[in-house]
Amino acid sequence: MSLHVLAIDTTGECGSIALVGEQGLLEEVALDSPDGFAHILFGEIQRLLARHGLTINQIDAFASASGPGSFTGVRVGLTAVKGLAEAAGRKVVAVSNLQALAWYGSRPLRATVLDARRGEVYGGVYDAALRPVQEEVVTKLENWLGALPQTGLEIITHGLPLDAGATPVIQAPTSLAGSIGHIAFDRLGRGEVLDPAEIDANYVRRSDAELLWKDARPKVQRLP
Repeated sequence: MSLHVLAIDTTGECGSIALVGEQGLLEEVALDSPDGFAHILFGEIQRLLARHGLTINQIDAFASASGPGSFTGVRVGLTAVKGLAEAAGRKVVAVSNLQALAWYGSRPLRATVLDARRGEVYGGVYDAALRPVQEEVVTKLENWLGALPQTGLEIITHGLPLDAGATPVIQAPTSLAGSIGHIAFDRLGRGEVLDPAEIDANYVRRSDAELLWKDARPKVQRLP
């Protein structure tokens, strides 16, 4: 019996869904909805599965981008896969957007970066097996670039213009559901899936120094 993974990404301005099987990517659908994805997502999923003669109960695992990204978008995708998995009695996989970008690389080390707004970026570094080499962070672009390994590296992003000197920069597709589906399919084969209640968002925590600074600020005492 063939295995199938349904993957969802609603974390950015451009969303996507994908169906991945033992033959690889069966289909990826880009989603464009300026008003958000919640009201179109399930209809698009139903049509995708119908084109391949499948039902929700024939999906073996559900996967979603877990962030970093839009707070609302991250929650929409995670809530959708939790609901679908619970209805079908299946497991789920949550995939970091930064790890999903690393899937498009080809070098031993793959530095992935996304725009975090307000002059900062989300960044991470993965090896060829998509295992984290450096912790995912949110920081200034110049700080992140300065902390990268010096050899065997490529930078992968989408939509963020970069000049990294001699380091090659790859602009990945804006639709990440396909790469999320591939990663989830591999995890399914290794038994690395979770119960729906166990997955959560990946907002990428700020540095300990920033958190300590926030905790150390004087507290305002409210008058009775």
